[in-house]
Amino acid sequence: MICCTNSSARQRRAEPFGGLARWFGVADLEQKLELAEERTEAAEKRTEFAEDRTIQATERTFAGWMRTAFAAIGVGIGFHVVFGEFDPPWLARAIATLFILLGVTIAYTAERRACSTFDRLSTHAVDRPKAPSIRWMSWSVMAGGLLLVAGLWILNDGNLS
Repeated sequence: MICCTNSSARQRRAEPFGGLARWFGVADLEQKLELAEERTEAAEKRTEFAEDRTIQATERTFAGWMRTAFAAIGVGIGFHVVFGEFDPPWLARAIATLFILLGVTIAYTAERRACSTFDRLSTHAVDRPKAPSIRWMSWSVMAGGLLLVAGLWILNDGNLS
């Protein structure tokens, strides 16, 4: 009958990695640890590239929102031009104003969302657009839209009266 002694049990407990080195060999265990480190580095690299792709996607989304804002402003101008002689005369201006203000709102929302996304993320391999550039672009579209609305309601056939 083979009996375990206390010294052999203590020896098994003292082995590094709970006796795995005995089963797999020390060289195999070191290779596995190196492989785990390599995989961790690769995962961190993929995360960095994912952040860069997200920043680029945010830039494209911002450009899409700005195109939509310009389209809404264009629809407002077109509506006023086509239905300028509408009866009652203020109705065409009101509908045009609605579309222009919708464009202004879209430009504001695009700026807020883009800047908040850029603030949360950091770039690694791409250049991030600067927040002041995004803000200047959006605020100029908003100011132009508001001036256009003021012009629709204040100017009467090109004359101030």
